[in-house]
Amino acid sequence: MYKNILVPIALDHERDTESALDLAHKLLENGGKITALHVLEHVAGYTQQYLPKDQLAKRHIEAEANLVKEIEGQKQIEPVVITGHSGRSIVDYAESNGVDCIIIASHRPGLQDYFLGSTAARVVRHAHCAVHVIR
Repeated sequence: MYKNILVPIALDHERDTESALDLAHKLLENGGKITALHVLEHVAGYTQQYLPKDQLAKRHIEAEANLVKEIEGQKQIEPVVITGHSGRSIVDYAESNGVDCIIIASHRPGLQDYFLGSTAARVVRHAHCAVHVIR
């Protein structure tokens, strides 16, 4: 059983988030914590100058609202939205927040990433805690 579980959720991809959240509830110790994390990819600096002034803030607020909607009806889940490179940011967030288990959904593989998606593969390789991959 785990005390602090992280479930990364990609809002822009079709993944089975319900299965990941169900597993998180099954593996959670009494009094434990589940965090649903969405990572917004950085917008390149040279592109930002062409965006409206408040576009990045609106994007963050919209992502938070979509994440809350995605986990609606689930108990004991804290929604968190951060900005960065998805694989690296998930691992960094887990390490800096004392996460002891990451449950991540992965897409069906293509030739370029035969066994795991690139984000899931990076998390599996670099996380300092247990990682469960859901397909």
